[in-house]
Amino acid sequence: MMGDMQVELIIDDAIALLEKANANLQPELLTSSGGRKLLTAYARAEKLAAFGVTMLARKVNDSAEIARVTGSPEGKAKETIATGKVLASSSHLSDALKVGSISLAQATEIAKAEESSPGAAKALVPIAKKEPFHVLKDQARKAKLEAEQHKGLADRQHSARSARSYNDDRGMVNIHLELEPHIGAPIVARAEAEAERLARAAKRNSPGNTVPERFECYLADAYAALVAGAGMGRAKRPELVVLVSHAVVTRGWKDVRKGELCKIPGIGPVAPQVARTIAKDAFLSGVFYDGKDLRQFKRWSRTIPVEIATALELGQPPAFDGVACVDCGNRFKTQIDHVHPRAQGGPTSNPNLRPRCWRCHQAKTKRDGYARAGPR
Repeated sequence: MMGDMQVELIIDDAIALLEKANANLQPELLTSSGGRKLLTAYARAEKLAAFGVTMLARKVNDSAEIARVTGSPEGKAKETIATGKVLASSSHLSDALKVGSISLAQATEIAKAEESSPGAAKALVPIAKKEPFHVLKDQARKAKLEAEQHKGLADRQHSARSARSYNDDRGMVNIHLELEPHIGAPIVARAEAEAERLARAAKRNSPGNTVPERFECYLADAYAALVAGAGMGRAKRPELVVLVSHAVVTRGWKDVRKGELCKIPGIGPVAPQVARTIAKDAFLSGVFYDGKDLRQFKRWSRTIPVEIATALELGQPPAFDGVACVDCGNRFKTQIDHVHPRAQGGPTSNPNLRPRCWRCHQAKTKRDGYARAGPR
């Protein structure tokens, strides 16, 4: 084992070499492939350095000093310390960061899940290596929430609800809301449906039949319209679906045991008492789940959703993780795509329907068009 002085000399040599590389770096003279190779090398160096920073942050254990040395916000410094502490108990996470196969940001997300659900890193590290960051974050959040469902999660969520507003440098009013899952999910669904309606109207009225503004602009208008009671958009998909294991119901909605579910697919777990209370709400659909089969489908809504739309909203069994793009894993603004296009006789049935985000849906539609046209 090397002593402190030996390690410091090696780091000093590595720093000197990086300084020399920086001094000679001229991106404009590189080929495209050369630029990509160097980018990969620099990123690997950053990941390798992150292991040392994280391990030493645990040793120093002073967020103010770590923030000053690393030039990061103190909140990030606290996360680095917490990640370092998890590294001590998780060889899967420690080994991955040590060899530079994952970044500090990825390690931090995995550490949060590992802390709540020991052993989660074993499944999350491979995801970090091959999937985009947002997919890893979503899976880590899922593991964390499912582990905490039995530890008073519902009470903590209820206590954490909040709202705040502030004016930014442009004079814009920024509103930040933290809502419980069963409250926030249908609001988001309604706003996205209204934004889609506004975007379609803008497209019809614009030259060249194009959408003039970003979807986020219409989404902002949609939230404003909903608050004012003027929104007219209606979601084609159910605004809220709760998936409940049948055993939870038969026990009287009291608890959720290992291997059972009581959650909003794509968002996270809810307490069975909450699910039972909101079952009377006008915009809730409920699905009772038993083993690997959807044994009972109960419509908890006055406006009856189409069964196939509800089944798609659950996601693929047995995880039932909700709707995410099958190509990139994005959950924002997903659309239902016919795997075998309707124009070619594709049926509107579960096996032929998959969620895709707008960008991936457009790309597939374009590919389908080329396939129909055939070689020229």
